[in-house]
Order: sequence, then structure tokens, then C-alpha cells
Amino acid sequence: MNRTLVIGDIHGGMRALRQILERANVTKNDMLIFLGDYVDGWSQSPEVLDFLMHLSTQQECIFMRGNHDDLLREWLGGKDNELWFQHGGEATIKAYATLSEETKKHHVTFLESLHNYYLDAKNRLFVHAGFTSLHGVRSEHFPRLLFWERTLWETALALDPNMKTDNPSYPKRFGLYDEIFIGHTPVTRIGETIPTQRANIWNMDTGAAFLGPLSILDVDSKEFWQSDPLPSLYPEEKGRN
Repeated sequence: MNRTLVIGDIHGGMRALRQILERANVTKNDMLIFLGDYVDGWSQSPEVLDFLMHLSTQQECIFMRGNHDDLLREWLGGKDNELWFQHGGEATIKAYATLSEETKKHHVTFLESLHNYYLDAKNRLFVHAGFTSLHGVRSEHFPRLLFWERTLWETALALDPNMKTDNPSYPKRFGLYDEIFIGHTPVTRIGETIPTQRANIWNMDTGAAFLGPLSILDVDSKEFWQSDPLPSLYPEEKGRN
């Protein structure tokens, strides 16, 4: 059976990534869609990027661009960012200290190849953060918002769950796509630790950067699998707690 599986924010948690791929019994017949933020937080950001690059040679993978991935790309290009250092970048800088320039160049090439969004044949949108344009992602005037903005999810949280889609007040952005899969804003902020749906939006960031697990979800059946909470997989580290 060919499945389409979507994976939430990894944040350097290579051990968690291996766990969910095993628990979901992922095979080479499965299509994998990664929502971004592969780096920052736990200590194995370089290993995650190496693994993803290799995985893409074995099966179909689509990689979104996360804000942390873009910050790493900028840093590898010589741009310092103190705020990034304080929000997960410190662990990444330490992890890159012993890597060769050739490896860093390979990582830059991968980071530059990431997609801002992916829209499949069933009108399902996959994007790291969200979008603001009422005409959809293709009309987003500021592409960086696709991996930085939070209003899409905040609007979904504030929406009356009983509101019908034909209500004039129903957010126009939501109606552009059959389903929208995002990461970026941990659902742990609303007390959840599993993939969470609001309206037609599925948030896959289950807090792997902090105290939560990493998650993978079958986009058709909505069955999902999770790793152990990341602190238990990295007891020697503090992560971004």
C-alpha cells in the first residue's frame, strides 16, 4: 500500500525521527512530506540533514522550508543572529563546530533546495507556518511568511467550531484548500501533544523541540504514530526547555 505520510518539526531529534519511521513501518513505497524545522534544539541537526538527504535517494520525499532551516542557511552563509542563538541555534552551532567545509556546503545546497509549500493533486496544502494572502500561497507577497507567520493557526483556534463553511464570517483562507497541514507553532501551547485539527487545518508540531514527541501522520486515514518525548531520548541534554 502506498501512503502519504506527513512529519512534524524535528528540531535536531534524530533519535525521534528514527523511532517514528520504525513505528509507522515506513517503506520505500511511502511518500514522505516533511514540514520543516529539521534543525535547532537537540544536538543532532547535522545528522538529521544527512539522513534526510540520503532518504530522498531511497524514496519520494518532499521537504518544506522551516524558519529554523532558513536561519541555519543564513548562518552557514556568514550571517550571525543572536536571537537564533538563544532559540535553538546554540546547539546547532556546537554540532557544526567539527564538520568539514565540504559537509557544510552539502547542507547549504540542501537547505537552498527546500520548498516554501507543496500542493498535491487533492488540493491539500503542506506549508511550514501558514499564509496571509486571501488568494492563497501562490499569491503570497512576502514568501518568508510561509515559514514564519502564525495567524492562520491562531485564527483556526479562535474559530467557532460550529461555524459552517458557507458562513460569511468563515475565513476565506481556509476555503481555498481541502486540508492544510502545518507545523511551526507547537500544539503543546494549547495543552495537546498529538496532531491537532482545527477547522480543516492539521497542526503537526507536537512539541519535539521542547517536552513533546515527534509525530508522523497518514494524511488519508489520519492514523498517526509518535516518538517518545524528546527529553527522554536525550537525557544528557536540556534542548530548548
